[in-house]
Amino acid sequence: MIKEPILDIAHLAHLELLTPKFEESRDFFINVLGMTQAAEKGDSVYLRAWDDYELYSLKLTASKTSGLKHVAYRCRSPQALERRAAALKGSGFDIGWTDGDVGHGKTFVCKDPDDHVVELYYETEWYQAPPDKKPALKNQAQRFPARGCNVRRLDHWNGLAVDIKANREFYENYLGFRLTETIILNDGTEAAIWLTATNKSYDFAYTRDHTGTKGRFHHITYAIDTREEILRAADIFLENGVHIETGPHKHAIQQTFFLYVYEPGGNRVEVANAGARLILAPDWKPIVWTEEERKKGQAWGLKTIESFHTHGTPPVDAKGH
Repeated sequence: MIKEPILDIAHLAHLELLTPKFEESRDFFINVLGMTQAAEKGDSVYLRAWDDYELYSLKLTASKTSGLKHVAYRCRSPQALERRAAALKGSGFDIGWTDGDVGHGKTFVCKDPDDHVVELYYETEWYQAPPDKKPALKNQAQRFPARGCNVRRLDHWNGLAVDIKANREFYENYLGFRLTETIILNDGTEAAIWLTATNKSYDFAYTRDHTGTKGRFHHITYAIDTREEILRAADIFLENGVHIETGPHKHAIQQTFFLYVYEPGGNRVEVANAGARLILAPDWKPIVWTEEERKKGQAWGLKTIESFHTHGTPPVDAKGH
């Protein structure tokens, strides 16, 4: 008998990133990526891509270091939120309820086996464009900004983890994510996972942290419409003195057309044409990549740059300080 799927998570909603260079990071996300500031509270600004339907998809917070403070997923209904909270209570992963944050209501907070903080909520504020940002087409969230890279929507994120298998089991069993692709080493160790809660091919990925440190961050990804726009983004980064780590190129895994840079606070940011592949099969069988296959590099032969395996935030010597 097929196990009944858990369909309580609707989608990836937002991330909270920490930056030790707050003003420079805000300027990067607004003027280079082309995002819009939707709110501000305390040491944080709330930023949105132009077609995000929620108020924001990135909370940027001033901090002494870089990294991920939390990731949030919207549930499909109030009942779905209560079911996930009930499943997590007493698991050792649960933290508890909060009243929420700017733009969303009550929230159940937990942590995964790698200590990444995960927030779950349902009640949310839909973005209402003011007159100067009102789109011509009513089925679009906001007028096209015509600024910087013009990122359209939050697509996915990538975390670093010590125990990939334990994290896969957590997200599958407690939150209902499905594994779509994975890397398994010759000794049988799971080295990376790509999981989805939607028909997208992935909402997030975890890869092994080479330092053995829990809770670190690899990158956040914003989608733009075409490969050509990613090539243009490379020129925009060049003009703005932004360090391009690798790309433009095409990943073998998930076939994402990618471009990676570092924002001023040190966090890795990807712009990608990531929405072409959909997982429609309810009985999808995860694609397994071997150690030898991954050593071949990316789809068109580009070798994976070493910093892609070694750079994460916060820096290990700054974690917890």
